Amino acid sequence: MTLRGKPLQKNDKWISRYQSKTSDCSQCPLREQCLAEKAAARQITRWEHEAVAERHQQRMHQNPNRMKRRGVMVEHPFGTLKHRAGMHHFLMRGLAKCRGEFSLMAMAYNFTRVLNILGVGALRGHCARRSENALKNAKYA
Repeated sequence: MTLRGKPLQKNDKWISRYQSKTSDCSQCPLREQCLAEKAAARQITRWEHEAVAERHQQRMHQNPNRMKRRGVMVEHPFGTLKHRAGMHHFLMRGLAKCRGEFSLMAMAYNFTRVLNILGVGALRGHCARRSENALKNAKYA
Protein backbone atom coordinates (compact mmCIF):
# COMPACT_ATOMS: atom_id res chain seq x y z
CA MET A 1 0.00 0.00 0.00
CA THR A 2 1.24 3.47 -0.78
CA LEU A 3 0.68 6.77 0.96
CA ARG A 4 -2.02 8.87 -0.73
CA GLY A 5 -2.19 12.61 -0.25
CA LYS A 6 -0.94 14.58 2.72
CA PRO A 7 -1.63 13.60 6.33
CA LEU A 8 -4.82 15.16 7.70
CA GLN A 9 -5.38 16.41 11.21
CA LYS A 10 -8.47 14.92 12.84
CA ASN A 11 -9.27 15.30 16.55
CA ASP A 12 -5.75 16.65 17.27
CA LYS A 13 -4.22 13.57 15.62
CA TRP A 14 -2.37 13.37 12.33
CA ILE A 15 -3.86 10.63 10.17
CA SER A 16 -2.24 9.23 6.99
CA ARG A 17 -4.22 7.45 4.28
CA TYR A 18 -2.79 4.46 2.44
CA GLN A 19 -4.31 2.86 -0.64
CA SER A 20 -3.59 -0.30 -2.57
CA LYS A 21 -3.34 -0.48 -6.34
CA THR A 22 -6.52 -1.47 -8.13
CA SER A 23 -4.58 -4.02 -10.19
CA ASP A 24 -3.27 -5.72 -7.04
CA CYS A 25 -6.74 -5.98 -5.52
CA SER A 26 -8.34 -7.33 -8.68
CA GLN A 27 -5.92 -10.31 -8.71
CA CYS A 28 -6.01 -10.99 -4.97
CA PRO A 29 -7.64 -14.30 -3.86
CA LEU A 30 -8.84 -12.65 -0.61
CA ARG A 31 -10.63 -9.81 -2.40
CA GLU A 32 -14.10 -10.81 -1.15
CA GLN A 33 -12.96 -10.81 2.47
CA CYS A 34 -11.12 -7.50 2.22
CA LEU A 35 -13.26 -5.29 -0.03
CA ALA A 36 -16.89 -4.43 -0.50
CA GLU A 37 -18.49 -5.43 -3.82
CA LYS A 38 -18.26 -1.97 -5.41
CA ALA A 39 -14.82 -1.07 -4.02
CA ALA A 40 -11.93 -1.11 -6.47
CA ALA A 41 -9.07 -0.77 -3.97
CA ARG A 42 -8.42 -0.99 -0.25
CA GLN A 43 -7.92 2.16 1.85
CA ILE A 44 -6.50 2.22 5.36
CA THR A 45 -6.04 5.20 7.65
CA ARG A 46 -3.31 5.17 10.24
CA TRP A 47 -2.45 7.48 13.14
CA GLU A 48 1.14 8.78 13.02
CA HIS A 49 1.93 7.24 16.44
CA GLU A 50 0.03 3.99 15.97
CA ALA A 51 3.27 1.97 15.86
CA VAL A 52 4.04 3.14 19.41
CA ALA A 53 0.60 2.03 20.59
CA GLU A 54 1.05 -1.35 18.88
CA ARG A 55 4.45 -1.89 20.55
CA HIS A 56 2.89 -1.04 23.91
CA GLN A 57 0.05 -3.48 23.28
CA GLN A 58 2.56 -6.19 22.35
CA ARG A 59 4.56 -5.58 25.55
CA MET A 60 1.37 -5.82 27.61
CA HIS A 61 0.51 -9.18 26.01
CA GLN A 62 4.02 -10.49 26.69
CA ASN A 63 3.88 -9.49 30.37
CA PRO A 64 0.26 -9.29 31.61
CA ASN A 65 1.34 -8.72 35.23
CA ARG A 66 2.74 -5.33 34.25
CA MET A 67 -0.77 -3.84 33.93
CA LYS A 68 -1.74 -5.25 37.32
CA ARG A 69 1.34 -3.63 38.85
CA ARG A 70 0.51 -0.33 37.13
CA GLY A 71 -3.02 -0.54 38.50
CA VAL A 72 -1.71 -0.97 42.02
CA MET A 73 0.86 1.84 41.80
CA VAL A 74 -0.76 4.49 39.59
CA GLU A 75 -4.49 4.04 39.36
CA HIS A 76 -5.20 4.32 43.09
CA PRO A 77 -3.67 7.79 43.58
CA PHE A 78 -5.31 8.98 40.37
CA GLY A 79 -8.67 7.66 41.56
CA THR A 80 -8.17 9.26 44.97
CA LEU A 81 -7.51 12.65 43.37
CA LYS A 82 -10.59 12.37 41.19
CA HIS A 83 -12.77 11.23 44.09
CA ARG A 84 -11.62 14.06 46.35
CA ALA A 85 -12.38 16.58 43.64
CA GLY A 86 -15.80 14.98 43.04
CA MET A 87 -14.90 14.36 39.43
CA HIS A 88 -15.87 11.40 37.33
CA HIS A 89 -14.59 12.85 34.08
CA PHE A 90 -12.68 15.88 32.87
CA LEU A 91 -14.76 18.96 32.20
CA MET A 92 -12.51 20.36 29.48
CA ARG A 93 -11.73 18.99 26.04
CA GLY A 94 -8.28 18.57 24.56
CA LEU A 95 -5.08 17.23 26.05
CA ALA A 96 -3.64 20.61 27.07
CA LYS A 97 -6.81 21.66 28.89
CA CYS A 98 -7.16 18.29 30.64
CA ARG A 99 -3.53 18.55 31.74
CA GLY A 100 -4.28 21.96 33.23
CA GLU A 101 -7.38 20.64 34.96
CA PHE A 102 -5.50 17.69 36.40
CA SER A 103 -2.61 19.94 37.48
CA LEU A 104 -5.04 22.07 39.47
CA MET A 105 -6.45 18.94 41.14
CA ALA A 106 -2.94 17.71 41.99
CA MET A 107 -1.93 21.11 43.35
CA ALA A 108 -5.01 21.23 45.59
CA TYR A 109 -4.27 17.70 46.81
CA ASN A 110 -0.62 18.57 47.52
CA PHE A 111 -1.64 21.77 49.33
CA THR A 112 -4.04 19.79 51.52
CA ARG A 113 -1.25 17.30 52.27
CA VAL A 114 1.08 20.15 53.31
CA LEU A 115 -1.60 21.52 55.61
CA ASN A 116 -2.16 18.09 57.15
CA ILE A 117 1.55 17.38 57.62
CA LEU A 118 2.83 20.80 58.74
CA GLY A 119 -0.35 22.20 60.20
CA VAL A 120 -2.01 25.55 59.63
CA GLY A 121 0.14 27.30 62.26
CA ALA A 122 3.44 26.30 60.66
CA LEU A 123 2.24 27.39 57.22
CA ARG A 124 1.02 30.72 58.63
CA GLY A 125 4.39 31.24 60.32
CA HIS A 126 6.24 30.52 57.09
CA CYS A 127 4.08 33.01 55.17
CA ALA A 128 4.65 35.65 57.89
CA ARG A 129 8.43 35.17 57.74
CA ARG A 130 8.33 35.61 53.96
CA SER A 131 6.23 38.78 54.24
CA GLU A 132 8.78 40.37 56.61
CA ASN A 133 11.09 41.02 53.67
CA ALA A 134 8.94 43.61 51.85
CA LEU A 135 11.52 44.28 49.14
CA LYS A 136 11.68 40.64 48.18
CA ASN A 137 7.91 40.32 48.01
CA ALA A 138 7.47 43.58 46.09
CA LYS A 139 9.88 42.29 43.48
CA TYR A 140 7.66 39.24 42.75
CA ALA A 141 4.24 40.86 43.27
